[in-house]
Amino acid sequence: MLQSFDERNADILVNINGELMHRDAARISPFDSVVQGGDAVWEGLRVYDGRIFRFRQHLDRLHASAKAVGFTVIPSHDDIMTEVRRTLEANGMRDGVHIRLTLTRGEKITSGMDPRLNTKGPTLIVLAEYKAPVYDRSGLVLATSSIRRFPRHMLDQRIHSNNLLQSIMAKIEATNAGADDALMLDEHGHVAETNATHLFFVHDGVVSTSDVVACPEGVTRSVVLSICEADGIPCTVRDISLEEAYAADECFCTGTMGELAGVVRIDSTTIGDGAIGAMTDRLSARFAEVVAAEAESVL
Repeated sequence: MLQSFDERNADILVNINGELMHRDAARISPFDSVVQGGDAVWEGLRVYDGRIFRFRQHLDRLHASAKAVGFTVIPSHDDIMTEVRRTLEANGMRDGVHIRLTLTRGEKITSGMDPRLNTKGPTLIVLAEYKAPVYDRSGLVLATSSIRRFPRHMLDQRIHSNNLLQSIMAKIEATNAGADDALMLDEHGHVAETNATHLFFVHDGVVSTSDVVACPEGVTRSVVLSICEADGIPCTVRDISLEEAYAADECFCTGTMGELAGVVRIDSTTIGDGAIGAMTDRLSARFAEVVAAEAESVL
């Protein structure tokens, strides 16, 4: 799965600390913490007809991640919402848009890891692009990566940080294997997530997903769990072995950038009958209904 360039994004304006700049002129300092050590947190948002789904939940997670890594200054939800709105308005964007929010610890007075070198406050980057859900709806192929997700006592994966080298290395392995994305395991060999999304499996009508121990808490994942509860669909959150993943009737991944997308093969094993399953279709349709009902107006 390789994203393609959308010509509508050729002249977008990027918002950096409230200043709107053409994408070719947008720059941050080489002394910024995200350059120095990947010291930043991020969120992905999706815009539907002038509305953003679970906007405040995403901002809650951004704030929690920034607090967990010791940011001393964190912009308020209202301030971030204002900059998102300004960015969308400046670009004339209303629908079919994905936003990458990045909050770095900010610029340092000299290069180094010590956060005490950060004296200017954080850097907020709002990058809005025209971007449809990125996954092939005919079905994804995953390849199990040799890269394991860190256990919580090494690095808490609930922190949504810009230190993504682990995911990038897994993605490279998947690409070299001819797959769309990587399936990543935790330290015990249980399914954690893909390099970019959460995973769900269906066995005999029961929907299962991994506990968020070796991966971030997902907003789209939480919506799917809520839908299952509301609709009386049996659902469990538990450890899932790779062998159970192979034996699933259906598999799908969830995320803001790709919404819900079915998985038809993992490694050399075809999932179910090799087609998108009925439960995946049902939950995808229900997800669209929840988005339509709950997305918050920003324009």
